[in-house]
Amino acid sequence: MPDTEQSAPKSADSAGDADDKPVDAAALAARYGLVQSTARPSLTSYVKQLWQRRQFILAYSAARKAQTYSSTWLGQIWQVLTPLMQAAVYYAVFGLLLRLSRGIEDYPAFLVTGVFVFTFMQRSMNNGAKSISGNLQMIRALHFPRAVLPLSFVLVEFQQLLVSMVVLFGFVLAVGVPISVTWLLVVPAMLLQMLFNMGLSLVMARIGATSSDINQLLPFITRVWFYLSGVFFEMTRYIKNLPDVLQTVLVLNPGAVFLDLYRGVLIDSHRPLELPWGLNVWQVSTAWAVVFFIGGFIFFWRREERYGRG
Repeated sequence: MPDTEQSAPKSADSAGDADDKPVDAAALAARYGLVQSTARPSLTSYVKQLWQRRQFILAYSAARKAQTYSSTWLGQIWQVLTPLMQAAVYYAVFGLLLRLSRGIEDYPAFLVTGVFVFTFMQRSMNNGAKSISGNLQMIRALHFPRAVLPLSFVLVEFQQLLVSMVVLFGFVLAVGVPISVTWLLVVPAMLLQMLFNMGLSLVMARIGATSSDINQLLPFITRVWFYLSGVFFEMTRYIKNLPDVLQTVLVLNPGAVFLDLYRGVLIDSHRPLELPWGLNVWQVSTAWAVVFFIGGFIFFWRREERYGRG
């Protein structure tokens, strides 16, 4: 009996020690599969989350597209009329008044192709910059991968490009450019540009989320990019007297590369850019698409947990 009485307090003390032992919250959370809601997921997990929400991305982009033109009488016809009217103005100014069309065969097709393709890049860039800062209420109310927003905006513009390309085919035929088997290559050209635009949009989304000043600078940036990409003039002809380094920078800029890619596919008479180091336009456009898409995705993901938190 004495031994039993002595062991009882010892057991009680052991129980007390167990109760006082600090709980390892991290181990407990891991055991039951709990994760911090504001923590940034791993890159692999983030990609999986986006894939699981692919239907939402498509539905959201369709809703955004319908909303854009819902308050106008002509509705989605504006998505074709706007770039066509821009092309008409540029043709009057640069083709007829300034005579930049001299020496360029099929100049109307050359110009309209440039306007349509550059508009896709420009709008993806502008909308990407506002995709996070303009949807803070949604971000704070719902838990989802924030990359959904800039990617959805690019898909909206891609849908518009598809319609524009149908119009472009008709326009190119109307001005006398013959149908060619190379027109089939417009599909991989559009896919490469979409990948590039997604990466560009993701980069601008992160910048726009941290600095609202970018929205004031973007009109200037895109206008300069427009003029340096050869939308309405044949670049090789006008830069040949510049230093070699500057020529290389200008012909390798993604705006000029993607415009040249489409023009080479659609217009038989088009003279391609003279690219350095024996490169061709498909190699350079593929490189831009891969580098920007992967780099832009990682750049955006690294700040995932901060979007919508000031």
